[in-house]
Amino acid sequence: MAEYGTQPRMGFFTDTSVCIGCKACEVACKEWNGVPDRGELDLLGSSYDNTGALGSNTWRHVAFVEQPKPAVDLGMPEIGAPGREDPGVRWLMSSDVCKHCTHAACLDVCPTGALFRTEFDTVVVQQDICNGCGYCVPACPYGVIEKRETDGRAFKCTLCYDRLGAGLEPACAKACPTDSIQFGELDELRERADERVRDLHGSGVPEARLYGRDPDDGVGGDGAFFLLLDEPEVYGLPPDPVVTTRDLPAMWKRAAVTAAGVGLAIAASFLGRRR
Repeated sequence: MAEYGTQPRMGFFTDTSVCIGCKACEVACKEWNGVPDRGELDLLGSSYDNTGALGSNTWRHVAFVEQPKPAVDLGMPEIGAPGREDPGVRWLMSSDVCKHCTHAACLDVCPTGALFRTEFDTVVVQQDICNGCGYCVPACPYGVIEKRETDGRAFKCTLCYDRLGAGLEPACAKACPTDSIQFGELDELRERADERVRDLHGSGVPEARLYGRDPDDGVGGDGAFFLLLDEPEVYGLPPDPVVTTRDLPAMWKRAAVTAAGVGLAIAASFLGRRR
């Protein structure tokens, strides 16, 4: 295993404006990583989705968001006009994945070292070390990591660590037919994303914005970030994610001060009794 930081930081930039919802990324992820099928191929009923959310058996999840739009807002004829039978719908689609956070709370709470940061600055679970304690599950601010019911251990996206070591791009990015999922060096992806947002704004799409790109956000920026066309909540993403272990140093400091105070009090009491 190579040492962390010996390679450029790698990651994903997912441009949801060109996602067509084909789910090729989901299939490629399952096939390459041997992720088991949950046995649910039927649609959820709430959308054209059959997986619902990220989890131990879904490392890539394509969200389908249907937004009815009034015909007048789309510059289309009103309902009932010749050639027009519906008010129009805007589809928002986004392939979600583990964010490989800069400040990863799952790493902070893992007691066995099963979670580690690779030389590519990605976060991976070592299945032969994971003891299934589940501490990482509530620690994740995105609700990504999950224990597999049939196994007991935690699973999530590895950013195809085995493929990266062989000089290959992750399976999901390789399979994406529209380049919605772009893989590469994180600094380069950020520059590319900034340019893409400027282009969209210039072409009349002012709602385009980046999510997880800012290194000064609550998790120090994400290794997998997104271009969105609406608020994060619309896509099922937290609006202001914060590393859940950010207060641990202060808590340990206060605990140490308290323990020292208790120790001094006990010592003083003991000495007082001896006198």
